[in-house]
Amino acid sequence: MKFGVIVFPGSNCDRDAAMATRDILQQPTRMVWHEESDLSDLDVIIVPGGFSYGDYLRCGAIARFSPAMQATIDHANQGKLVLGVCNGFQVLTEAGLLPGALMRNRNLSFVCDRISLRVERTDLPWTQAYQQGQVITLPIAHGEGCYYADADTLAELEDNQQVLFRYCTPTGQVTPESNPNGSLNNIAGICNRRGNVVGMMPHPERATDPLLGCTDGLVLFQGLLSKVMAIA
Repeated sequence: MKFGVIVFPGSNCDRDAAMATRDILQQPTRMVWHEESDLSDLDVIIVPGGFSYGDYLRCGAIARFSPAMQATIDHANQGKLVLGVCNGFQVLTEAGLLPGALMRNRNLSFVCDRISLRVERTDLPWTQAYQQGQVITLPIAHGEGCYYADADTLAELEDNQQVLFRYCTPTGQVTPESNPNGSLNNIAGICNRRGNVVGMMPHPERATDPLLGCTDGLVLFQGLLSKVMAIA
């Protein structure tokens, strides 16, 4: 399986993503400069966290127009896999690959912490190595991670089971107090209708090495790898 990690001017989690896929998973990984437009050699594209083009206008608003993102849209439309993390999640919503938007956190403060997430769906390559309802721990670090969608879009997400992760207590209860940024329905990660595009605010790539104190994020990548290898 060959991974590609998009690098925008301002990206700062691209090396973390590459470490997870290249060094931990030991899979071929190519850093993709934002001006590249041919990504046909890649199986999975990761849009990493960071500050694409500085995000001075609005997070992801400029990145969506990059040649690499246009190629990522083509990649996704072919049913291939795309993962957006943090700023990458914001970019995917701006590019129209995922519904909704990410807004300023409820308290207008940047949050950097480890939080509990409840896994809501396990029939996709991304989450199939987790257990239904399993509570995992992943790092977060963002100022604009409040997920928002209009009422109809939110209802469609829930009806179609497109919510993959929710902020919760360590025992799996979804409460206002366990929501670090005010996201509607405690949403931390979603997928598109097809299930091949995933966006999430928590950082699975920062929880892949035991030296970091947690490997719950590694399970996402291992599940993805095993699923694709089984198909091959």
